[in-house]
Amino acid sequence: MLHPCGTIDFRNINTLWASVIAETLHRCGITMAIVCPGSRSTPLAIAFANHPQIEAIPILDERSASFFALGRAKKTGLPTVLVCTSGTAGANFYPAVIEAKESGIPLIILTADRPAELRHCHAGQTIDQVKLYGNLPNWQCELALPEANLGMLAYVRQNTIQAWEQSLFPTPGVVHLNLPLRKPLAPLEQPEVAKLQTEFLAQDFFSGVRSDFSINSFGVNLPIDNWQHKSGIIIAGLAQPQDPQLYCQAIAHFSKLLSFPVLAEALSPVRNYASLNPYLISTYDSILRQNTIAQRLIPDVVIQIGELPTSKELRQWLKDIDVERWAIDPRYDNFDPLQGKTRHIHSSIEQLADNLDSNLVSVDRSKYCQQWCELESRTRNNLDRTLRSIDILYEGKTAWLISQSLSTATPVFLANSMSVRNAEYFWQPNNRKIVPYFSRGANGIDGTLSTALGIAYQDRGILLTGDLALLHDTNGFLIAQKFRGHLSIIVINNNGGGIFEMLPIADFPSEFEEYFATPQSVNIAQLCRAYELEHQIITSWQQLEELLQNLPPTGIRVLELICDRTKDAAWLKDNLALFSLRQE
Repeated sequence: MLHPCGTIDFRNINTLWASVIAETLHRCGITMAIVCPGSRSTPLAIAFANHPQIEAIPILDERSASFFALGRAKKTGLPTVLVCTSGTAGANFYPAVIEAKESGIPLIILTADRPAELRHCHAGQTIDQVKLYGNLPNWQCELALPEANLGMLAYVRQNTIQAWEQSLFPTPGVVHLNLPLRKPLAPLEQPEVAKLQTEFLAQDFFSGVRSDFSINSFGVNLPIDNWQHKSGIIIAGLAQPQDPQLYCQAIAHFSKLLSFPVLAEALSPVRNYASLNPYLISTYDSILRQNTIAQRLIPDVVIQIGELPTSKELRQWLKDIDVERWAIDPRYDNFDPLQGKTRHIHSSIEQLADNLDSNLVSVDRSKYCQQWCELESRTRNNLDRTLRSIDILYEGKTAWLISQSLSTATPVFLANSMSVRNAEYFWQPNNRKIVPYFSRGANGIDGTLSTALGIAYQDRGILLTGDLALLHDTNGFLIAQKFRGHLSIIVINNNGGGIFEMLPIADFPSEFEEYFATPQSVNIAQLCRAYELEHQIITSWQQLEELLQNLPPTGIRVLELICDRTKDAAWLKDNLALFSLRQE
């Protein structure tokens, strides 16, 4: 709907207030708002729905909506706006808020609320929404009640700019604005508000709203000369950089400069840009399971980029050797859960590489680096040969096959539990520029489907998940009617939580099956029919490979592999430690 002042709606005080928020966020850089239905949030819903440059997507289930927004923010690197009504609606955002906080993902949450006179008096749909998310947000604020004067419009504009900036800097995260609103909530005319149009000059009012404000950076002196005379490793941990190639190039530059092998987690892009790095190590989990080999590989220094990989073997080895460690990440968090001898460098690896002295010369491949590379070659060949020969539907082979079958730059969301672990064990180095996404901030299974749909929106993507993670978020399928793009969901249906088969509790059968494995016995084909989704049972690896190589442009489809979690867990325990020992 067009208004005399463009996107600013002067029909009443609430539409005016909400439209100033929407226009300010647009000028900051917002392109999408996820709107959950409700009465108290009506002015906000109308403002975003009517804004011509903001895509407003209505999503019924607030938990699903928040994880969809999280997926979009992961993909774009920009905040996604979440809008909901008063009461428990905002509480359903809580799991996604936790994940966004722990993963450093920007979200701007707008919760509509009742005014003060309707609180604490049993007015319907009213809870205490002030500081609803505790200490999780980067910033939180309850705005004043809307008023129709230029001074208060400037107030809401500036607080909205602050919300944008705080969602991104110094560390991306969550911002929560709570908005008390009195009636009228619908866009009914209030003549006294319309009079303000003559005083409102939109060009002047929004002239200071910009998205291109600068970030201060500072130089870091790295002991490169000292490192070049030591044995060391670079650990490329969990990472979702906005420019994966630049990120991988920066790591490769340090690796070649220092002759340090790069132990690359599957939840980073490094394995998918393999040609950039001649010292890439993907099988470190198998290698370090042999104690005699692990002892020979103790370095003098460890450079950790981002968060540590998932591998318990790697973490335990690092804890045991207790050597000098440098953790590189721009966030001001403690990235050493092992409590070692660690120095934190609060910068990105790209910035550090860009600021290196151009006169520095790479050193020749060291004997230490050569050791790692020879072990990688042998272990990788053994692992690939073994998986290639497996004809039965063993769940671990799925991640291995995906890494070789997708088109260039396909986004892949890896669900928690066994999906991320199988990727770390088996994901093959390649040059396909595949983009891995994940939710390892809190490591939960909630919102798996909705997050993947957010990532694949307007793209073609893959979700690799277990049955429990998928079933935990089936309300995400309600997004299907609004979904633009394609998502192929590869679900490992082993009728329960396969990761628990790897834990000591599996040796206690009387409690294990019902309380830990928790089999659900859901007919996934019938579930798909209820949502009118395509479903296929995968019966061979060739069938899956052909489907992965030809992703449709639109729609959601479920590709189901029926596996045996007990046998799969036994195979993993029996084989994973042996790949580094077998002679080619």
